[in-house]
Amino acid sequence: MTPKVLLDQLKLFVEAATQDIMLPCKDPPPKPGEKKAEKPDERRAPEVHLMRLPDKEPTKNRVPYIVLQYLSGEDAQRPGEPQECTGRVRLIFATYSKNDTEGALDVLNVMTRLRIALLKEREVGKQFLLRLPMEQLVYPDDTQPFFLGEMMTNWEMPITQREVTFHE
Repeated sequence: MTPKVLLDQLKLFVEAATQDIMLPCKDPPPKPGEKKAEKPDERRAPEVHLMRLPDKEPTKNRVPYIVLQYLSGEDAQRPGEPQECTGRVRLIFATYSKNDTEGALDVLNVMTRLRIALLKEREVGKQFLLRLPMEQLVYPDDTQPFFLGEMMTNWEMPITQREVTFHE
């Protein structure tokens, strides 16, 4: 369950680091027989999800969001070195804006805020340590009004000790 615990702790960290970034939301389509409400653009902090977005509504209606995906793990012990356990987590960022420049800067701002927070702390949940390199990519594709990016992180995780000793 360690990968799940890592994701849970990382989610708490990401929510705390991004809770005060208020981003534009995509207006949900009006319900049948209902007129589109004339109201100022709604803003909120990005939702944070583990592995995938919920299936309750179309992906584009959930923006802004951050998805944390555990991609891979490795348990290793190289000759003369202690045993180690690592995990790789991808963070996917999505923002929305009617303004092309503002939207591109929004996704960059959220990613930068989280990058700085992770580099300052280097630890989540007191048991998971961030390992460098940490990579960021803002997608250059023209996807307006949606703007996307991702961050790849590597984590040192608690090792699992052998519980049974074999005797000859």
